[in-house]
Amino acid sequence: MENPKTKEFPLGIDEETEQQYSLHSNLLQQFTSISSIDKSWIFNSNTADSSSQGMMFSVSQPNLLANKKRKFILSSTVNKRSDGSVGLDWAPFPVEMTGVSVMVPSPSGSKLLIVRNPEGDGGCKFEIWSNSCLENEFSVPQSKHGSVYADGWFEGISWNSDETRIAYVAEEPSPAKPTFNDQGYKVSGSDDKDSSSWKGQGDWEEDWGETYAGKRQPALFVINITSGEVQAVKGIDKSLSVGQVVWAPSSEGSAQYLVFVGWSYETRKLGIKYCYNRACALYAVKAPHESKPNENEIQATEDVQALKLTQTISSAFLPRFSPDGNFLVFLSARSSVDSGAHSATNSLHRIDWPKDVKLYQSAKVHDVIPVVLCADDDGFPGLYFSSILSDPWLSDGHTLIIPSVWHSSQVLLSVNVFSGQIKRITPADSNFSWSLLTLHGNNIFAVSSSPVDVPQVKYGTFVEKEGGNSEWRWSDVSNPIYKCSDKVRSLLSSLTFSIMKISVKEASENPTKGSCKPYESIFVSSKTKKSDACDPLIVVLHGGPHSVSLSSFSKSQAFLSSLGYSLLIVNYRGSLGFGEEALQSLPGNIGSQDVNDVLSAIDHVIDLGLASPSKIAVLGGSHGGFLTTHLIGQAPEKFVAAAARNPVCNLELMVGTTDIPDWCFVESYGTNGRDRITEAPSAEDLTLFYSKSPIAHLSKVKTPTVFLLGAQDLRVPISTGLQYARALKEKGVPVKVILFPNDVHGIDRPQSDFESFLSIAAWFNKYCK
Repeated sequence: MENPKTKEFPLGIDEETEQQYSLHSNLLQQFTSISSIDKSWIFNSNTADSSSQGMMFSVSQPNLLANKKRKFILSSTVNKRSDGSVGLDWAPFPVEMTGVSVMVPSPSGSKLLIVRNPEGDGGCKFEIWSNSCLENEFSVPQSKHGSVYADGWFEGISWNSDETRIAYVAEEPSPAKPTFNDQGYKVSGSDDKDSSSWKGQGDWEEDWGETYAGKRQPALFVINITSGEVQAVKGIDKSLSVGQVVWAPSSEGSAQYLVFVGWSYETRKLGIKYCYNRACALYAVKAPHESKPNENEIQATEDVQALKLTQTISSAFLPRFSPDGNFLVFLSARSSVDSGAHSATNSLHRIDWPKDVKLYQSAKVHDVIPVVLCADDDGFPGLYFSSILSDPWLSDGHTLIIPSVWHSSQVLLSVNVFSGQIKRITPADSNFSWSLLTLHGNNIFAVSSSPVDVPQVKYGTFVEKEGGNSEWRWSDVSNPIYKCSDKVRSLLSSLTFSIMKISVKEASENPTKGSCKPYESIFVSSKTKKSDACDPLIVVLHGGPHSVSLSSFSKSQAFLSSLGYSLLIVNYRGSLGFGEEALQSLPGNIGSQDVNDVLSAIDHVIDLGLASPSKIAVLGGSHGGFLTTHLIGQAPEKFVAAAARNPVCNLELMVGTTDIPDWCFVESYGTNGRDRITEAPSAEDLTLFYSKSPIAHLSKVKTPTVFLLGAQDLRVPISTGLQYARALKEKGVPVKVILFPNDVHGIDRPQSDFESFLSIAAWFNKYCK
């Protein structure tokens, strides 16, 4: 007779796991449901009241059931107060933007472009809205171009000054493919819709790797918003992938120009997502001539060829014209291109724009902010940012407002592009991180958050003081966007965080001053110190390795800390935000310097009595997964549990399958690795790659480890993680592998992210508590 108390569990779910999932899934859902602001815009008022203006927020929220991000618009009215602060009167409900790929208001705010990319075989849809109705709607067939790029890298959508045309980046149309039927090859020109035939694959085309698999070459187009006429921009070399287009200032009676970023390649397109070491330049090209009835457009070839504006610098992107059109500023990642590191310290530059619109090859490039090699202890550490507002200028026309990483926080800076003067305009005594939303005249809307504080909208005003000492004053702006449950708010209120400086051990062995300076860790813990024991500690490691963990709100990390864990979030040397010398100290030393930095940070909190050496877990993804699997091999007694998301476990295997084989060479050899990059690594190369890899230490591993792997990952293909996990199983180490069939490197689809961190919590609770 069957025991009535016996319960059957689904395959792969044991009783303990089910209890953990049941216990924590509701809390994770409460964290997951917190919305985030993607962009915001301010519009001129349509009323006589100049003290109020319209404001629109593009907001996203994970939709777990649909496994997509739900996007919606929330509108408000900005009301100025007598003390200089503002209040926002919010619309009662948001409006969901289903199927919208990108949304861009016109410069005056009187029109709104909405682009809907095709989900099937249809064409792109362009909608032009006014403040009261849909003015025009156009469907662009795939024979003209494919999807509009809306990814933040190649993405470029720009209105011209009189708001009649829009330049944008989209996929080139599909090349012709061979057609076959039961008789063999079908001659081109016959009916493609014949049900007795099928399309072949044709020649394989290189793409730009991770997240761009199957995407065709980005190309430049212009659409007339009245007629719907779409024209491809001529004069751009076929070897260039284009992006980030902006209209150049126009003069009466002269041709209109477009300025864009071009990425070139020779034999192979290497992965470009997050890879700022891909050489790029600014180009200018004449916009397509507006066709008129009975007019034949005749242009000499030399008149339409794109001109390269930045011959003297290896990297130039994010172009922005000054309000008066007299100059163009841009960001450069030349230190990344020149060293081979995938991300490094940026520099800012200026080109004077000719008033006669006569463009010359290789304009003079003025340095505004150079690469900072080694900063003073509290001094400006260099520029680290990858996005900029479409209109980032204060009213003087030469002061930029930009975000930038400053050690373990993101701050807002004002930059005088003539003098190069830099001011940190967010509070210097705050460890919070700040992101920029939009400018409101000479004032600023921003978002501020911390690891234990849900994001808050802030308003910054410039205050003149006697004696020439001026400052920025920040006030809170009440908003419904970052609403969270009472339980989440209560749990977060019981936590605190600090940023710790960790001294470098063996500083005398480091060749540069910057590499000897302290690095940082963010420590999150309960406000209440237990008398008997410390909370279990999770060591959190970012990827890159040339990335950074910011002191901003992370829903997944806040969830873990709310379960009773302390977090040690380590920005080991090589992280962004600490100067170029510190960053460049890591290439050639991965698997040793970064591992030792993490171990020193752990010892630091243990010595302070903030962590117990018997209850430490480690969590990381990508290069953070590389460090996670290195640590459990090099310090096998240190960790009771580990979680690795798409980890780099075997460089010898990865180099032949990744979209960034150059990463393996540069990070293993150092800058000299640039001269060794090849698609056919030598035996010497493979030997070094293996010695630098976590798998070289696998025989010592005893830590129970959960692996989270995206099956579509081109950056760190799952073969390296699966090989390592299988080898651990073979030697009897507890292992759990969760494979996400449709996810790429980030594992950020809502359902995958949810299951990933729920599984991590269950795994850590099993071995740490």
